[in-house]
Formats: sequence, C-alpha cells, structure tokens
Amino acid sequence: ALSGGREGSLLAAIDRTITAGGARLLERRLSSPSCDLGEIASRQEAVRLLVEDRALADRLADRLRKVPDMDRALSRLALDRGGPRDLAAIRNGLAEAEALAALLADSTSSRLARAAGALRGHGALIGLLEAALIAEPPLLARDGGFVAAGQDAELDEARKLRDEGRSVIAGMQADYAAETGIASLKIKHNNVLGYFIETTATHAERMLAPPLNARFIHRQTTASQVRFTTVELGGLETKILNAGNRALEIEKRIFERLRQAVLAAAGPIGEAARALAEIDLSGALALLAIEADWALPVVDASRAFRVEGGRHPVVERALRRQGTPFIANDCALSDGAEGAAIWLVTGPNMAGKSTFLRQNALIAILAQAGGYVPARAAHVGLVSQVFSRVGAADDLARGRSTFMVEMVETAAILNQADDRALVILDEIGRGTATWDGLSIAWATLEHLHGVNRCRALFATHYHEMTGLAAKLPGLRNATVAVREWQGEVIFLHEVREGAADRSYGVQVARLAGLPPVVVDRARVLLEALEKGDREGGGHRRAMVEDLPLFAARPAPPVAVETPDGVRRALEEIEPDALTPREALEALYRLKALLTAG
Repeated sequence: ALSGGREGSLLAAIDRTITAGGARLLERRLSSPSCDLGEIASRQEAVRLLVEDRALADRLADRLRKVPDMDRALSRLALDRGGPRDLAAIRNGLAEAEALAALLADSTSSRLARAAGALRGHGALIGLLEAALIAEPPLLARDGGFVAAGQDAELDEARKLRDEGRSVIAGMQADYAAETGIASLKIKHNNVLGYFIETTATHAERMLAPPLNARFIHRQTTASQVRFTTVELGGLETKILNAGNRALEIEKRIFERLRQAVLAAAGPIGEAARALAEIDLSGALALLAIEADWALPVVDASRAFRVEGGRHPVVERALRRQGTPFIANDCALSDGAEGAAIWLVTGPNMAGKSTFLRQNALIAILAQAGGYVPARAAHVGLVSQVFSRVGAADDLARGRSTFMVEMVETAAILNQADDRALVILDEIGRGTATWDGLSIAWATLEHLHGVNRCRALFATHYHEMTGLAAKLPGLRNATVAVREWQGEVIFLHEVREGAADRSYGVQVARLAGLPPVVVDRARVLLEALEKGDREGGGHRRAMVEDLPLFAARPAPPVAVETPDGVRRALEEIEPDALTPREALEALYRLKALLTAG
C-alpha cells in the first residue's frame, strides 16, 4: 500500500490465515518466493489437496483456531522474558498439534504428512505442563497462583498457611485445650509477642507445673492472665507470616524448572510451530482459491509466461466492494529459447496500464510462493527475480529528485536483470524533457531486449517507440482500449494487440476536476501543438511564440451605474416598516425610475 499500512496491500487482500505463525509465513512467502521447482510443486500439492477436500480443510481450520502463538511464547521464554501464559501457550499449542496430526494421518500430500510428523511426539512435555499448570495462568510469574494444587507438598502447605492460617490456629488451640484440660485456653496475637497461648492465672498453675511446663514456655504474666508459647506455635507463627513469600518463591522455582524443560525441547517445539504455520497457510491459500476462483498455475523450467484472464487481486477486491466487475486480461510473454519477450504497452492515463503490469508481476510472485493465482489459467516459466520501476517518488533529504530516483532504479534493473527475470517498467523518462525522456526510454527498451534478454512489460506514453516492434523480434505492441462518446472518454480496460494513437490526457485532466477554462485552453493548445508537430519544428516554434497566452482569461465584469433617482428612492425605503401592499407599490416605483433613467 502507498501509505505503508496493511490496508490496500496484497497481504491484506489475500490473507486468510488463522494463526499468527501462518500470517508470518505468508508474509515471508510473498517477500521471498521460491526458485526451487520441487519446493514449489510440494507447496502446490498441499494446497490442491485442501482445495479438493474442503471438509478436511474445515476440520483443520476449526483446530487451528485454538492454536496459540508458540513461536512468540518460545522466544520470550528463551530470552527469560516469558511468564506462565507462555508455558500455557506451549502446552495448549502442542496439545492441538497432536489433534491436528491425527486429522492428517492419512494425508496423500508429502508436505502435509511431514508436517503431521513434526506435530507428534510431545506427549511427555504436554503431560508435565498439564499437570503443573492451572488452566488459565496469570501473565506474570511474580503474581503467583499458576502452579496446580498437588504438584509440590511444600507449596501446598505454604498456600494452606497463607490462605487458611486462622483455621490452622483454631485447630491448634483445640488441640492444646484438650491436652491441658483447660477449655478456656486461647491462642491470641499481638504485634509485640506475635502468637501466644493465654489462660487465667488459676489455670496457669497447672501449666507451670510438671509435666506441662516442659511443653508450654512461660512468656508473660499480667494482672489476670498468663501467657505461654510452644516450639510448634513459634514455628507456625514464622511459617504463617512468611507463607505468602515462601509460596511465591516455590512457584518461581517450579516456573524455572518448567521453563528449562521447554527450552530443552525448543527444537521439536519450533518444528511443531513451523508445521502448524505450514498447515494454516496451505488451508488459507486453498480457501482463497475457492472463494476467489483462482487457478493452479503450471510452474516449470521453461521461459514461458502465459496468463489467461489475469486479474489484480487488490484492485479486484476494491472494485467488488463497489459492485463493479474487474476486466480480466491475457498476457503472453512466451518466446523461444533465444531472445526476449517484451510487451510495449501504450494507452491513455487511467486506462489500466499500471494495473496490467502489476497484476502479472503479482501472478509470478504468487505462483512461485506455491499458491493458486488470480487467473483462468497460467503457465509461469521459473522467474529468477521480479524487478519493478513504477510510480513517482523523490528523496530530497539525499538531494535526489524524482527523475534521479527513477534513473537510479532503472540502472539497478539494467545492471542486474538476467534472462530469467521478469521486469515491469512504467513510464521511464517522463521526469525530464520530452526528447531526453524518449531517448532514455528507447535505449532502455533496446538494452532489455538485446542485453538483459528478459521478459518485460514496458508501459509508455512515447508513441514514437511503437515503431520498434518492426525492428526488434522479441517486442510486441499492446494497448489498453478506450472509446470516445460525445466528447467523453470511456475506459474499457481491455489489453489488445496494437498501439495507442493518443493519450487522452486533457480528458483525464477534466475528470480530475481542473477548471473548465483550463481544460478548454489545454485542448486548444494541444490541437495547435499537434498541428505544429505535423508541419515541422520551425512552424511549431513560431506557433508557440504567437500563442495568445492570456486568451483564456475571462473578461472582467462590466460595472453598471445605478441612476441617482433609484439610489435615493432605495435609501428612503424602510423595509421593516412596509406593509405588503406598500412594498409592492415601492417595487413598481423603483422599476419606473430605472426605466426612466
């Protein structure tokens, strides 16, 4: 997309992936299509199988919707920036992977069968994580509470003391009361003594005497109460006060143990994540092919490039939202083993030249990414590189004008493109003087044909170049058709053999909203310049010198003097004070004065 965002991009138009890993894999495939015919065929086989078996594709999609982002979780754990939810993501992802492997057990696609193999064999790690973690753990390890009950006796005790300290103390109080025979014995707490046993002075005598005095340690005597402690109560007090921190420390140790177990299996987990992304992408490309009526292309080692009924997926999507059909077009750059195959595409602005160029480049990319393509049929001989020089941009911060950027990009293409490259060039040389630009475009086209010997689509407004088709055996003229009706230009968006005779730039300027006076003036100048061009350069120069440059300026408005009698009568009228009848009479008087004046 021109804005740099996702909306309006190829990725947004074709992304049917379900998982985050599948979306990333699609982006990598589009940015780096394969040049390995075996790899491309393997990808196509997987997609074709899911196109033909829609029920299997739907079952896989249902499972994939439950798959978390294992790649990201594994990365965070490896960098020691992960948390319990990342462990849960690994657990849930591997569990879904096992279920997906069962669905693909009988797959005839070698690629999907390999993916299924990578999804198996994680039972031990899944069991460990399922037993150790609760169903929905918190985000951060420092929050605690993510280890399941029954995993660690010390943790369970610490949690019990932390959460049930009061009931534990009550139970101990009942035990001490039964042991001493003092029903009124209490265990209390204050900030000075902490937990202590309290009884009356009368009952204290029994506790101060053998054998109870060996167990109950005197701590304090008040006017009416005596306070004791025991070794068990002192230890319990420490445990209760520290139970929260102790439980958290134990959970952190368990988290680290689980993290290390995951990292020890990082290789197989990564393979499983990649397999899940592969399955997701194959299903997404199959769904796209079914929904958008795309075709499975033939990709081989030839130099063919033939497309029947090709379409631009992004433009087609935008037009569909408007209820407008996309006009499909054929493209045939195929030639023999020798020479180039170049189409010189002419036609007016807004007719669809740029769309035609881009859609064929996208078809090549999609074919070698391993999916179906937006066409009725396509045959793509392996493309080594796709080069594109389209649009206008400058780089003023580096002191490069729009034309300089254009030339730098064109130079890169001419210096790098080999005979298996696919090149699309749009409007080379338009940023400079007419004859300079035409010369550069002409020489560029000759170089692509004779030196690079590549397949190319070359769009231009320099109609003089169409004559090259008679001299260069690998060059063919094509044009985007239009019709004129009652002074209006109608774009048919059909690419046909032949050359355009004009550019219809003035009509497009009118469609863009230029003021009518500017459009009319431009039409007059165009006719004069074209006549001058036909009659020779000298006549044209004389004609330019004689152009009435300001003829199009509208005449200044003529000032109309108001008669004095009318002015005075108007000044005397008070509109708010007039009745309807008086207003009508005043209007008649003014008209009479104006006529008399």
